[in-house]
Amino acid sequence: MRIASISNRLHGLGSDKWAVHVAGRQRAVRGDDLIFLSIGEPDLPPPAAVLQQAADSMFAGRTRYADGQGEPVARRAIAAHLTRRSGVEVDPHQVVYTAGTQQGLFVVMATLVEAGHEVLVPDPYYATYEGLVAATGASFVPVPTLPEHDFHLRAEALEAAITPQSRVLLLNTPSNPTGAVLSPDEIDAIGEVCARHDLWIVCDEVYADLTFEADFCSPFDRPQLRDRAISVASISKSHALPGFRAGWAACPTALAPRVTAVTEAMNFGSQPFIADAVAVALNEVHPEVVTLKRTFHDRAAAMVAALAGSDAVKVHMPEGGMFVLADIRPTGLTGEQFAWRLLDECGVVVMPGESFGSRGAGHVRLALTVEADVMAEACRRIRALAEDIHAAR
Repeated sequence: MRIASISNRLHGLGSDKWAVHVAGRQRAVRGDDLIFLSIGEPDLPPPAAVLQQAADSMFAGRTRYADGQGEPVARRAIAAHLTRRSGVEVDPHQVVYTAGTQQGLFVVMATLVEAGHEVLVPDPYYATYEGLVAATGASFVPVPTLPEHDFHLRAEALEAAITPQSRVLLLNTPSNPTGAVLSPDEIDAIGEVCARHDLWIVCDEVYADLTFEADFCSPFDRPQLRDRAISVASISKSHALPGFRAGWAACPTALAPRVTAVTEAMNFGSQPFIADAVAVALNEVHPEVVTLKRTFHDRAAAMVAALAGSDAVKVHMPEGGMFVLADIRPTGLTGEQFAWRLLDECGVVVMPGESFGSRGAGHVRLALTVEADVMAEACRRIRALAEDIHAAR
């Protein structure tokens, strides 16, 4: 059987990273009573007005083929949303509509890099990033971040990782899994390094609307970086609508037709009725969105408080997103070992830190996607297991 090398490059970089979660789902189907803190899928309701618009548009006949770059109504709304955020004008022609953030990142990477190129990625990083880069044939280059810096990328660490083959810096702020939110000064320092080395900056901003005390800043919002920055996001997290698969890539005007060409080779057009709903999502203020942000902040604070003072599991308040990264290195176990024991012995499903790169080793990622009483019980079990293992050492 003759096949292309892409599947070899992607081997082990997809669902394998979710092995603990998959095992938990299988056990749940068999009837096991488990608490899932493994997936960043919002458990709160989406805005009713957005759902209503999708339904109304379907019955109004908005179910036919759509524009390859995205329906104008959605691209106008996305451009207006980004303009309001930064104060820097974004034209709808700069926006390419995508089937969620993941497809947006894929088509942008496929447009920018290929074999012989390097993509620089702060470590820890989201679990799909290695696959995104490997699919293009480019090389994946982790750039270390440190717990003592709250996992914020430092410009000097980026500078040290750059080679003549470097083409793209893939950022994620707020970060999944660390919750780090880069400041304007940090963005500017990183951007200055990228400008000197002529690097593109691709920024996964799916959690941009879920920051806590820290204000969000995007390279795309900085005027001096607008010609080399690409903002990729969706309404999956901000509006609790992951199943809509509705996102975008905003980029320099000259790049947009090239990204569109790659998008059209995968998925020529999108669902017009969902595009109409995206416009409502971004053009209006929704009480459900306000509640969602406040709830995730409160859950993060409650989780940190529940695990505070432990010698065996250490956490800090994330600056944004919907996860807490827990350091379980005092137990002497890897994140992988601890996650499996937590599933087998305590009925709690989490993601091993090793799924997020070498700098995630010895950690587990805890999603804030269950109600407060369920989360409190999960934290009690996590703490008890970690302290039992730590005491036994």
